[in-house]
Amino acid sequence: MEKLFIRFATLTAKIAGKPWTFLACCGIVLVWAVSGPVFKFNETWQLVINTGTTIITFLMVFLIQNTQNRDGAAMQAKLDELLFAQKGADARFIGIEHLTDEELEAILDEVEARGIAMHRGKPAGSIKGGRKPRASKRA
Repeated sequence: MEKLFIRFATLTAKIAGKPWTFLACCGIVLVWAVSGPVFKFNETWQLVINTGTTIITFLMVFLIQNTQNRDGAAMQAKLDELLFAQKGADARFIGIEHLTDEELEAILDEVEARGIAMHRGKPAGSIKGGRKPRASKRA
């Protein structure tokens, strides 16, 4: 079931991002607008577009979020692998996406301060707490 949903979500996200999909949706709205005089712009005519767009938006949020969650997790795994493979990298950065907002903000402040120091020609130094050894050296 999960693999079927993943395939469906991925395909839906790809189709939703195509220019032709956008043009088709514009066409649907145009047909709806042009049909207004035929239906005397009544409440049912308005309800059709309101209900349709609400349902589609509601369902698309979940499909696109699923795709973004998987893309984000894959990107984090790739970045973690690059950090692990780089001998001079600080192993504390591996998995930081699981920290609290406050912990992430503190790390971001320190990294930005190092970047500013480097731009001013000063040695960057390390983040507070020093580097942790790589996982392969800890075992």
